[in-house]
Amino acid sequence: MSISHKGVNFVGRTARNNGVVAKVQKYQGVDPIEPLKITVALGGAILSSFVQTSPFYTAQNIAVLKPKKHMTINELLFYCLAIKHNAFRYGAFGREANRTLKSLEVPIPGSVPRWVKSTKLPDLSKTKEPLINRSVPLDATDWQPFKLSSLFEIKKGKRLTKANMSRGKFPFIGSSDSHNGMTALVSSAIHEGNTITVCYNGSVAEAFYQPRSFWASDDVNVLYPRGFQLNKYIGLFLASVIKQEKYRYNYGRKWHTERMKESVIKLPVKHSTPDWEWMESFIKSMHYSKAV
Repeated sequence: MSISHKGVNFVGRTARNNGVVAKVQKYQGVDPIEPLKITVALGGAILSSFVQTSPFYTAQNIAVLKPKKHMTINELLFYCLAIKHNAFRYGAFGREANRTLKSLEVPIPGSVPRWVKSTKLPDLSKTKEPLINRSVPLDATDWQPFKLSSLFEIKKGKRLTKANMSRGKFPFIGSSDSHNGMTALVSSAIHEGNTITVCYNGSVAEAFYQPRSFWASDDVNVLYPRGFQLNKYIGLFLASVIKQEKYRYNYGRKWHTERMKESVIKLPVKHSTPDWEWMESFIKSMHYSKAV
């Protein structure tokens, strides 16, 4: 198949981007699969399940589920979650789901909770569009170095074992490179939102903007802004810059608190200080989806 940015979605064994790994040209003699089906990864990111709302192609190790009776988008999404919750069965020894998917037990249609049907889904039709209709050029040649400790107060996370976790509404940020670093929801928070988390152990240098209060594990440092007003756009820009330091911490080298305080990142400047306005404009000018 050939890549085409205006082509047909190709669904692969990934847990991201609704399973879409590329757009491809229409294949001669093979019609795309009609939408409103569920795709399930049988290997790779096992049991990653998504509702496909556009025509698509896929290949081996992806199951395509067609409802035997009409289901709404809400109901299809509910069954995606029900299937995903079985992923723990396949985590060990490379076990795949190609032979056992049909035997998984999920709720019967009559037992789907009422809130599933009544929940209003957000309008995602414009999520590929930038907030502002002008592109901001990226030229880092004149960026200047700044110590992280001059930009942020760096605080260490705190250990919380699974045995001591209570399920709640606050994100638990662990040493993860996905889902904004969140690995669980817990009943209490120890750090404020509008901050940046950085893994110093495990997935070292994975950085995420945290919009609300959370608990950070002891593998994570939390960056509180010093002397400037952080928001989600600036936070996303800074997190991306910080991630570029990952290459320095291969082979088990940790980015512990003291080392992080002395670390330097380069930022765009205006009158010798970080140009926060430019950073915000740059993020707002970007497309939001890798599938564009």
